[in-house]
Amino acid sequence: MLSSSTMRRSAEAAQLTRERIVATGVTKASTDGLSALTIGTLAEALGMSKAGIVGPFGSRAGLQFAVLTKAADMFIAAVVAPSMEVESGLPRLRVMIDLWCGYLDSSPFPNGCFITAASCELDGRPGELRSFLLATVTRWRAFLREQIVIAQEAGDITTTLDADDLVTALTGIAMAANQEIQLLGDATAPARARRLMLAAITR
Repeated sequence: MLSSSTMRRSAEAAQLTRERIVATGVTKASTDGLSALTIGTLAEALGMSKAGIVGPFGSRAGLQFAVLTKAADMFIAAVVAPSMEVESGLPRLRVMIDLWCGYLDSSPFPNGCFITAASCELDGRPGELRSFLLATVTRWRAFLREQIVIAQEAGDITTTLDADDLVTALTGIAMAANQEIQLLGDATAPARARRLMLAAITR
């Protein structure tokens, strides 16, 4: 019978392996796309067997979900979580915008914003992965809208500005900045995005 310490070490090793697979999957999916993420390519990249790759996830779809979830969690950890430590209203929105633009500027992904790239890849491909991405983006937009409404209720942002319009404006600026940074190599894009986002919510 295995001791509790042996079982714990085994569980920890399994978790580390899973995290290593997901981290490599995020990098590869960022450059090649989620659809191109396969058990075989990851097995080759990590020097593991296909069974060792698929084991923690049950299937290729499970692996893709794990990769997409990790990418979303990285955005939350970099932008959402720190901003929630700031006073609600305009102060929080200012910090969120700064963190958001900084995240675009120094993206942890080789191909820029992972969610933006995945949205372009999957928006015309119905299926479970698209549905999962849709739910992820919908939650983010709802959160952003909530912060705008809170700022309006506090008198920080005029109520003549429609909250949904502002969500679209801020998201559009972020997507444009991502393209300017990644495709055009424009070093001025992050600062411009900050300026335009702040102008959108304070005009």
